[in-house]
Amino acid sequence: MAKKKALKLNQESIISLYIDYVLTKGQPPHSVYEFAKINEFDEAVFYQFFASFQKLEAQFLSNMFDYTLEVIDKSADYKAYDAAQKLSCFYFTFFEIATANRSFVTYLLKSERLPLQNLMKLKQLRVNFLEFTKSILDVPIKIENEQFANLQSKAVNEGAWLQFMSIIKFWLDDHSANFEKTDIYIEKVVKLSFDLIYNVPLDSVLDFGKFIWKEKVGK
Repeated sequence: MAKKKALKLNQESIISLYIDYVLTKGQPPHSVYEFAKINEFDEAVFYQFFASFQKLEAQFLSNMFDYTLEVIDKSADYKAYDAAQKLSCFYFTFFEIATANRSFVTYLLKSERLPLQNLMKLKQLRVNFLEFTKSILDVPIKIENEQFANLQSKAVNEGAWLQFMSIIKFWLDDHSANFEKTDIYIEKVVKLSFDLIYNVPLDSVLDFGKFIWKEKVGK
């Protein structure tokens, strides 16, 4: 029998109910049936939007990405930025949104015992991010051979994804006030990556090395 809440539910509201459950209970529901019953809607309604809790979690991260682009696209200055500035702007905005949802994001990326299971939740986010970087990052060397040009482009974008992952890891471990050290990390890692690919790297390598030594090794 359909419950009263069924007609009011959508993707966003179901995600919100799931977040509330997880953060209150400290674990995911045992089943979709249990989750639906607790929130007084039919189990079938859940499957109109998600195939599983894992798909819901991946969608939440994808929605964060989409919202990040919505925010930065509204900036009048963004369109005039160069690639490094656009990438930095994306990072700063994404992690500002992530910080507003830190408890749940931390749960998503640390809840599984096997790291690979946590990484699987980033699958759709990875697709979205690579599409974004392809639109803003140029290859350092213009190559006539299409095959080599594609390989170079893939290397640049995959490198950006690894950079994004390193920032996520740093942010998860950051306990500084207002996560200011993550902001510093973003500034330095973006500058270093662009210097390594497009410019002379020595100053940025040394600066980034000092920062990492102080934050990780020095402690």
